[in-house]
Amino acid sequence: MKAEVLVYRGGLVENRHRASLAVYGEGGLVAYAGSPALVSYLRSSAKPFQALALFLTGAAERFGLGEEEIALATASHDGTPLHVEVAARFLGKLGLGPEHLVCGAHPPLSKEARQALERAGLGPTPLHHNCSGKHAAMLAAALALGAPTEGYERPEHPVQALNRRTLGALAGAEPLHATDGCSVPTFALPLARAARAFYLLARPEEAPEAYREALLRVQGAMRRHPHLVAGPGSIDTFLMERLPVVAKRGAEGYYGLALLSTPKGPLGVALKVEDGSAQAREVLVVALLRALGLSPGPTPWDRPEVRNHRGLPVGHLEARLELAWL
Repeated sequence: MKAEVLVYRGGLVENRHRASLAVYGEGGLVAYAGSPALVSYLRSSAKPFQALALFLTGAAERFGLGEEEIALATASHDGTPLHVEVAARFLGKLGLGPEHLVCGAHPPLSKEARQALERAGLGPTPLHHNCSGKHAAMLAAALALGAPTEGYERPEHPVQALNRRTLGALAGAEPLHATDGCSVPTFALPLARAARAFYLLARPEEAPEAYREALLRVQGAMRRHPHLVAGPGSIDTFLMERLPVVAKRGAEGYYGLALLSTPKGPLGVALKVEDGSAQAREVLVVALLRALGLSPGPTPWDRPEVRNHRGLPVGHLEARLELAWL
């Protein structure tokens, strides 16, 4: 069984983006394509599980964090003024500022926000970084643990050790780790194990008791504030506004889904486009949702056009998905 996205130019296939995915349901792995044993870094798709530390350490209650801050902790956000405002407020509740974030800075992912900065003659700050909410959450957890905030990004720091244990407990496997693009650890798991963790995000009552309340709170914050998890036009926000899902993109073609309700019951999904194509990933995610019985209605990722530099249509992308059901 296979999953791939074909890129057509004219009537010929010019490129193929191959993928592997795993679908986890009640009792275990229920479907797959490609290799469900493929070990891959979750990258930002791990953020919902890293955000659990806010509840496991008591940081959310101690600092009076609301659902907006919780949602931003899970975000790969677009750097809009709203995202920056929530990130600054988050840090303010901790008595900290942007200078405490070690994620670095990049221009906003939002074209409008990027252009507004340029017109104002300003450069991006760490608040504009798509991971600023995750980093604020790690600082909050460090303070709640009584651990130093300096070096919170290091693998041996108590917050990172907690995150590694948490994901391992939910996946049922010990994750590998390496340094992510924003300088903190990112984790690698077989797709089937990562899909198990997303299944428990959809069904917190089946998780180990210590994690149930945290999973429920993170799930709720993401679903009620999808605009903070990504941004206008982003696939995560688009899907969560229309379907009973928690959707989380990750770098290099990764995607995680917690499907709260489908014709086959709650499901968890982990998907990896093997060459890292984000465009192919999003076409395949929409095709997979339809195959699982969920329809978001017409989307920008249904057979999207390929256009040249003059804006002329010269081809299109098309998903090919064959699931093996167990």
